[in-house]
Amino acid sequence: MRSLFFYFLVLLFQVPATWAQSPQLVYDREYFQLIERLEIRQGFFTESFHTGVKPFGRKAVVRFLDGYKEAHPSLSQSDAFNLNYLLRDSWEHTTDTLELLPQQKRRRFYQHPADFYAYKDEVWDVHVNPVLHFQGGVETDEADLRFRNTRGLTLRGSIDNKIGFYTLLSTTDLVFPSWINGYVQQHGAIPGQGFWKRYGDNGYSFFSARGHINFRATRHIQMQFGHDSHFIGQGIRSFVLSDFSNPFVFVKINTRIGPVNFTNLWGQLTADILTDRGVPTDGRYPQKWFSFHRLGVNLGKRFNLGLYESVMANRMDWNYLNPLVFYRWVEHQLGTPDKVMLGTDFKWHPLKGLQVYGQFVLDEFVFNEFFGISGKGSSRNKHGFQLGIHHVEVAGIPNLDVQVEYNHARPYTFQEKFDYQSYTNYRIPLTHPRGANFRELLVQSRFQPLPKLTLHATALYQMHGKDPVSSANFGGDILKNRVENSTSLFGNFIGQGEKTQVYMGTIRASYMLHHNVFLDFSQTLRRDSGEAVSTRTKAFSQAGLRLNTAWFDPHF
Repeated sequence: MRSLFFYFLVLLFQVPATWAQSPQLVYDREYFQLIERLEIRQGFFTESFHTGVKPFGRKAVVRFLDGYKEAHPSLSQSDAFNLNYLLRDSWEHTTDTLELLPQQKRRRFYQHPADFYAYKDEVWDVHVNPVLHFQGGVETDEADLRFRNTRGLTLRGSIDNKIGFYTLLSTTDLVFPSWINGYVQQHGAIPGQGFWKRYGDNGYSFFSARGHINFRATRHIQMQFGHDSHFIGQGIRSFVLSDFSNPFVFVKINTRIGPVNFTNLWGQLTADILTDRGVPTDGRYPQKWFSFHRLGVNLGKRFNLGLYESVMANRMDWNYLNPLVFYRWVEHQLGTPDKVMLGTDFKWHPLKGLQVYGQFVLDEFVFNEFFGISGKGSSRNKHGFQLGIHHVEVAGIPNLDVQVEYNHARPYTFQEKFDYQSYTNYRIPLTHPRGANFRELLVQSRFQPLPKLTLHATALYQMHGKDPVSSANFGGDILKNRVENSTSLFGNFIGQGEKTQVYMGTIRASYMLHHNVFLDFSQTLRRDSGEAVSTRTKAFSQAGLRLNTAWFDPHF
């Protein structure tokens, strides 16, 4: 990792000025859906970036949006609004930026709707914005108010038109709904955040900091160093790498030449945490090292195939710094000490407005057991599977989009037999929130009847197997040792242990008061039932105001 960082610094000072640079967009699921739905709507892939690896670069997105706007002069009011919203959000890269009016030039702040403060000359491009998220809600059978209070600041821009940079600093106090609170207590960490402190009797308080620098080493090679999250795939969930766990420090090299996109990612993750009476405490937390590469290829303009491989190791090893080597071969030469995952993903646009996508990840492969020749339900048949459909403008109705997704992971997938090699970061799964030993069906719909008003609906069904006692291991808790299980080699099935079912639905209305200022109202119903517990039904109503930040998804 040290040698890779040194190489990164050497290249940093050799970047030609002609390769103009911009920071990466911050990954926000709803924001990125606005971009991706345009690609689905046009029916073929953009040449500016590959959507299977997120986040994207701002300048690449603007290039795609400018081309889309020119090719589609007649858009619905909502589509035209969204397109202009996305372009205004990265106004420094647009080709048709309007000259500032005299009254705008006299302003010190908000000369541009997207930025509280912005400054641009031949050397500097700087954008400063506040971050606010105030939210309050009530939950049945709970006396305390559920709330979120986030305050922060973002800074992004570029230097000499060569080096892009981004940073976020924020602090949050909150009280979660009961099911999220239970998840935090079980894992000892907050999804997407990690470390926390007590806030009152039932709340949490945490400080967040993210940041990266990036540049182009050549015309086709982009390099990035930072502390942030990543997402691989087209789905609501990802079995390869998602943004659900704590951000981690990383070096990323992305090479895109025509239809080929090759991504290398190396990161240092937190393997476990130290606690005192259930609360994270001071100390040197154990670390682990993550190596990942994915090759994505556009086979024509409508079908993309991705192949990936990753290694989770409890120590840094120079062998995995080779960006082109086959990791599984290297791991064999070392004595098979580390956890290797293989997989594939795809997306296909059979028609305009329709995308079919999926993922398959393989944790362990024994031929006779995988195909059931030696016996059914082997505990070494460990894999995850995803299949989804994303349809925009359903039945020809403008701005009505529906996404349907099925996911499952076999028991013991993502677990490992050696310490600190499970597919986790800060005790939170790197992929699906549920870990393993589950089936899931997700349906999301989005309707934008007015340019500033968007209606969202989400329906979730999960069936998973829980461990009846903490010492048991039926394959769902991926922090446990896969060889210390509670079953035999064969006869393992999804839902083993205590079968638990979750039904959940949310409707939400979101209104944009001003650029990146949203007013949200939502209603959630949730029912948990299991073989060993009584059925629990919850209703959760909330309202919120947010500025320059994403809506927190409670569906896990």
